[in-house]
Amino acid sequence: MNIHYLQHVPFENLGSIAAWAHKRGHQVSATHLYRDEPPPSLASFDWLIVMGGPMGVHDEAEYPWLAAEKRFIEQAIAAGKTVLGVCLGSQLIACVLGARVYRNAEKEIGWFPIQLTEEAKSSTLFADLPITQEVFHWHGDTFDLPAGAIHMARSAVCENQAFVIDRRVVGLQFHLETTRQSAQGLIENCHNELVPARFIQTAEEMLADEKRFTGINRTMEQLLDRLAQSSR
Repeated sequence: MNIHYLQHVPFENLGSIAAWAHKRGHQVSATHLYRDEPPPSLASFDWLIVMGGPMGVHDEAEYPWLAAEKRFIEQAIAAGKTVLGVCLGSQLIACVLGARVYRNAEKEIGWFPIQLTEEAKSSTLFADLPITQEVFHWHGDTFDLPAGAIHMARSAVCENQAFVIDRRVVGLQFHLETTRQSAQGLIENCHNELVPARFIQTAEEMLADEKRFTGINRTMEQLLDRLAQSSR
């Protein structure tokens, strides 16, 4: 299987997804949008993964490549590709499918629990995942569910944490791919966001327990395996 991913900043890459792809024997390629690299042809990949970033979906004046990226994501979905969006990636998917993306009531940065919805418990992709799990967050925006989307997860401060469309388009507002190294990269590059607030942890709190990263990476692996089975 050929997996292509869109990377918005140097410090937010595939994380643990890269190890999963290598273990499963998949081919991986990337478009580094911050270098103004053009996306590939739709025929060249099976999966598209859209990663996170500190910009917002409406920041085209500052990041002009966002307009072309949105068109490419829309085309990939229309072409029947399997598409996974993480954080900003999930917001971009929601945006191109006509849903509203806007500022969340509070920023959510650090380790906070999500809960699966009743629909998730019977879905082919999420059914075996923990009903409640502490996952890694780093976001200030949220989205409405796109038309046809099934609501998969929520948190205390963000209602729409995950959705699935047609068992092949998945949006995750939270991070399951984050490793200790990638968390350190976020902290180093976005440390200005670490201000005292109810749902913002300190750098020390975020890096305190290695087992947290192992746990979410295991969940990501389970979800990717299910997605691979579903898209055959």
